Amino acid sequence: MFNLAWGCTFVIVNFVLFLLSYRLFGRKGLYAWVGIATILANIQVIKTIEIFGIVLTLGNSIYASIYMTTDLLNEKYGAKAAKQAVWFGFFTLFASTIIMQMVLVFIPQESDISQEALKQIFGLAPQIALGSVCAYLVSQFLDVYVFSALKRRFPARGQFWLRINGSTGLSQFVDSLVFCSIAFYGVFPIDVWWQILLTTYVLKFVISLAGTPVLYIARSFPIREEDKPAAD
Repeated sequence: MFNLAWGCTFVIVNFVLFLLSYRLFGRKGLYAWVGIATILANIQVIKTIEIFGIVLTLGNSIYASIYMTTDLLNEKYGAKAAKQAVWFGFFTLFASTIIMQMVLVFIPQESDISQEALKQIFGLAPQIALGSVCAYLVSQFLDVYVFSALKRRFPARGQFWLRINGSTGLSQFVDSLVFCSIAFYGVFPIDVWWQILLTTYVLKFVISLAGTPVLYIARSFPIREEDKPAAD
């Protein structure tokens, strides 16, 4: 029960920090949050926990907040701003992976205490790293496209929840499918593979559903003057 209670607190803290990043820094804060969330999600994912007898990986809550961020950008600033955030997150993930792989190559001094820990955190197998990058790009751009399509079909302010959860529900399933197919297919028996795929997707989508009221709060924040389009 501790992991469940602490997990709920953890999700709430993620949502509060997401709101603070936008409230304090405006549109720049959303781009910063994408960078933060992309890096932290890929660090947290190596830690496993158990809730109700189901083994889960961390990183799902903050990764789900990336979809929340691009949806908010799409809603308030347009699809171009959302796509820019996706590329920003990809560059953050790519650059941090390259740099940390180079860090691991340095020969540590005899009294060094960090090399093995860094290997555990950043020494991802190429198969997992490839799965993470591919899943991120495919699912995030799909989310932007689907959200934009739903925005044209259901443009009313009261239909914001439909745009959020419709785009996220599809794109997060594709994310889980692409990642598990590349990173884990052939590694685990097919029944275990399906369990990982479904539990990962369900958890991320439930967190995204819980974030719907958070996005309504964020949408109510006024657009800063510096974030408004320049007059012709």
